[in-house]
Amino acid sequence: MRVLYFAWVRQKVGTGSEEVSPPPEVADIGGLMAWLAARSPGHASAFADPKQIRAAVNQEFCGPDGRVGPGDEVAFFPPVTGG
Repeated sequence: MRVLYFAWVRQKVGTGSEEVSPPPEVADIGGLMAWLAARSPGHASAFADPKQIRAAVNQEFCGPDGRVGPGDEVAFFPPVTGG
């Protein structure tokens, strides 16, 4: 699974992307965020408030119950506002 990080999420995690292999019980965005938060202090900081992060799986926006699996591309980014 390829995970992409954008804006302040990337700054806290310390990288723009990484390849990960979460355990089989990680089947949705919420589970993935919890699993990633345990990987490092930077990940924990980035995912401390999951409501402040948006996600996309294979370039489709989704919520915490969005399904994830091996081979997916998952992107995490802060909410975007426009003007």
